[in-house]
Amino acid sequence: MAKRDESSELLRELVAHLRQNRTQLREEWVGSISETRLLTAMTKEEIFAEATSVYDSYVEALETETFEALQAYARNLSERIIPRGVETHEVVGIVLLLRDVLARSLFAKYQTDFKKLNRILDAYEPAANRIANTVAVGFVQERERVIRQQQEAIRELSTPVLQVRERLLILPIIGVIDPQRARQLTEQLLRGIRTNRAKVVVIDITGVAAMDVTVANHLVQTVEASRLLGATVIVTGLSPEIAQTLVTIGVDLGKMNTVGDLQGGIEQAERLLGYKVMALAEPN
Repeated sequence: MAKRDESSELLRELVAHLRQNRTQLREEWVGSISETRLLTAMTKEEIFAEATSVYDSYVEALETETFEALQAYARNLSERIIPRGVETHEVVGIVLLLRDVLARSLFAKYQTDFKKLNRILDAYEPAANRIANTVAVGFVQERERVIRQQQEAIRELSTPVLQVRERLLILPIIGVIDPQRARQLTEQLLRGIRTNRAKVVVIDITGVAAMDVTVANHLVQTVEASRLLGATVIVTGLSPEIAQTLVTIGVDLGKMNTVGDLQGGIEQAERLLGYKVMALAEPN
């Protein structure tokens, strides 16, 4: 208990020193950031503004010996700088630079009293390391969240389920289909069927050059799952290679509703829905 009280007293003395020398230490830190070429995606003014906030949050964490506010600030900071292209090593780097700048100031202050210096450092270093870890973890968590959002957006774009008219959906697929993308495709389609109360779905695979047995099986399962939700699936753009793969795994193509191209598929879908498309009469 006595040791903890002494540590808290030393930290209070340290905090007073950091507040008293705030301007000088902050400027030295900003200079170190520039010299080491960290945060190059940000302007000098932005770096100075963020350095001021980080410095004050750092000192507050030392003073209160709590890290929740610093963790929240780290996440908030990450939201602002991740879109600018700032990397994890840069964030960790600037926090370690601040730790070193502050440590040098302590060496200068207590250079004639090594016993006091050692006690101060014994109290400071564990707190400084925990601060660095808190900031790094906060940044990494936010970065992972951003990456997950970006991946979800890419998945949405790579499997667009389009409603072209009431109860009619189109799913155009382009590029390579691996098992993961096939699962995402199925999830998106079934969600679209349920949300839009679709009765007919046209899956166009004109842009798919090849399909392995696993993915072909998944396509068949997607057609069956759609049927269980009450939607008829029309597959268009079936290449000879993909047709051969489906035959190889035992799919009876006679039981699968296939049409040569997307236009023909849409026309058949409209007939199933009871629409009748008529050409406009040419004006006299």
